[in-house]
Amino acid sequence: MAKTEKTGGRAGELVVPPGGLRRVRGGGWPGVGALAAGTFTVVTSEMLPVGLLTPIGRDLGISDGTAGLTVTVTGLVAAVAAPSLTLLVARLDRRVVLTALMLTLAVANLLASYAPNVVVLLVARVLVGLGMGGVWAIAAGLAVRLVPQRRVAAATSLVFSGVAAASVLGVPAGAFVGELGGWRAAFVAMTAVCALVAVALAVLLPRLPAAGPVRLGGVLRLFRAASVRTGLLLVALLVTGHFAAYTYVRPVLEEVAGAGAGQISTLLLAFGVAGLVGNFAAGAGAARSPRVTLLAICGVLAGAVLLLPLVGRGAGVPGAALVVAVWGLAYGGVSVSTQTWLMAAAPKAREAASALFVAVFNGAIALGALTGGRAADGWGVVGVMGLGGVLAVGALVTVGVGRAPGRG
Repeated sequence: MAKTEKTGGRAGELVVPPGGLRRVRGGGWPGVGALAAGTFTVVTSEMLPVGLLTPIGRDLGISDGTAGLTVTVTGLVAAVAAPSLTLLVARLDRRVVLTALMLTLAVANLLASYAPNVVVLLVARVLVGLGMGGVWAIAAGLAVRLVPQRRVAAATSLVFSGVAAASVLGVPAGAFVGELGGWRAAFVAMTAVCALVAVALAVLLPRLPAAGPVRLGGVLRLFRAASVRTGLLLVALLVTGHFAAYTYVRPVLEEVAGAGAGQISTLLLAFGVAGLVGNFAAGAGAARSPRVTLLAICGVLAGAVLLLPLVGRGAGVPGAALVVAVWGLAYGGVSVSTQTWLMAAAPKAREAASALFVAVFNGAIALGALTGGRAADGWGVVGVMGLGGVLAVGALVTVGVGRAPGRG
């Protein structure tokens, strides 16, 4: 396993006091469940426009590529917010910070529901990025403090199940609510969900004092580890490729497979259900071998993205549904397996590694949505699938030849 940060108090180091990462009293599985609800909420808030891209563009008079900026700006802000907020709130109780960030998400979604034009909508999405980056960076590494050591892998999978559940319930439900009451109604509903989750975090989490002050030098020092660099490059390629394609999956399914509005919700649900299965399967696999698990994920995801236009044309909606489900199965394991990779690469600097992970992950979301938008406007939505597939193949090569950590 690669060398990681030392404990201590010298300038530029990540300080982890003795026992700083030990389990705290209280919390347990209810606390883990609250964190899972938090990851569900932030990812649903982030990806809500995916299922609403067409009606948003039609209502505001903008192209699909421009509407995709609502995803791009959120990911970009979250990429900056994750490490920045981790440094700014280094000494604060994590329960208080998570609750405040969730309330920020509630305000952001409420503002989006009233946006009269794309500028106001983008401002709201900036606030979503702030809340999302902070919640994900902090929540991702807290399972180890809430449950016994032998349950950490299962608890981490549960925390990240919120990501897959956002695809199973959040994005399809948003598309369904948008179909019934308009896209603005979906953002109003998301406002209520954020408020409820904020209450759950405040009630179910115990006091979670910071494990130690996180310093910029300590975060940057993690780049010295080859396995950390490999993991971050893997995240960049895989997530950029996925979101270049997935942000525009609705137009692809409409144009290539001939899917109607009602079928889109069903197809997104199939993606999410498969993703939930993939999350727990990958969590168990990554705990044994992150490299092997991610080789499988990258290969399957690349194949599904590249095959979707061909199968959609040849087999219509049923064929597209099968490919979308396989795609979801693969992508469902991405968050937990890549996070496990980085936790294994930097076991004494979990929160700093999580901040880097979230920064790169969300920067990749922004880059994927942006490059996908340019590809969609320039090559058509089918060309976006080719771009996503090529990047996923690059991730596959990175996993195969890069330095891997030990057991997750």
